[in-house]
Amino acid sequence: MVDFSRCQSALRSSRERLLRCANVVATGIGYKTTQGKKTGTLCVVCSVTHKLPASRLNSRDLVPASLRDIPTDVVETGTILTLQSRTERQRPALGGISIGHRDITAGTLGCLVRKNGQTFILSNNHVLANSNSGSRGDPILQPGAIDGGTLQRDQIAELSEFVPILFQNDPSNCGFATAVITVLNASCRLIGSHTRYRTVRLQQQDNLVDVAIALPTEANATSPEIIGIGRIATTLGRGDLGIAVKKSGRTTGLTSGEILQVDVTVNVQFGGGRIARFTDQLLAGPMSQGGDSGSAVLDESNRLVGLLFAGSEDTTIINRIEHVFSALDLQL
Repeated sequence: MVDFSRCQSALRSSRERLLRCANVVATGIGYKTTQGKKTGTLCVVCSVTHKLPASRLNSRDLVPASLRDIPTDVVETGTILTLQSRTERQRPALGGISIGHRDITAGTLGCLVRKNGQTFILSNNHVLANSNSGSRGDPILQPGAIDGGTLQRDQIAELSEFVPILFQNDPSNCGFATAVITVLNASCRLIGSHTRYRTVRLQQQDNLVDVAIALPTEANATSPEIIGIGRIATTLGRGDLGIAVKKSGRTTGLTSGEILQVDVTVNVQFGGGRIARFTDQLLAGPMSQGGDSGSAVLDESNRLVGLLFAGSEDTTIINRIEHVFSALDLQL
């Protein structure tokens, strides 16, 4: 059994040296975690912005396995910041804060992704592209307009690309068919025929994702970290039934939950009477509210498993991250 006073003595004699190690942002005394489970062994804990393999660190930056026979532990916490409001302007902007197309209220900056060698902001179509109404190059504000963001001061990015949402009973979902019908009906009027044509949907159109990306206007305007979570792992996770998940969002901050259902088909209301059906979704419990749309959803190992986009008082609906990345050809 490790004695607390010995542990404290080892920490105090090594604190300054440990804090000079790369990525170490805090030191303290706690219980050692082994294979994801807390043990009853006291140790010196070093908090780091992100864990790196030993091969990528200089020998002077390695946290020793023990200090005077006192075990150590390394815990990833991300950069430790003052607790700023998630609805205020932040530069660099982290995941989990207010953002939005200039014509919407606000949603959440999910995280950063890569495409064709460039870094983009990831969030929802209805956050960054105003539910299909946006155009490439439209200004993206941080914070969003409802949180005081203005075009003159707070533009952080430009809309780059989005996957169109297919709405039920929306003629714009089939522009070609609508154009053909318009020409046919005009011809009927010219020849004096009373025949009129109309479009008929033969199959319900379903969606897999509500996603958009935006290109930051300045190189250092964003950060790869998410408030309260830190950096995302370098590999994607899977949204399997029963796994624990977490998210960091504009409205409710850092919350956790569990994947309660998979293979979910859901009708989502987008306002203005528009409804869109989404298939192969993940469903979690009440871990979000309005304004959290666009939040990155991660597992306990900080692997990205989904993109939050809808919910109710009792549920949260999440796009599978594999569909999100496939739809826009994205990478971490």
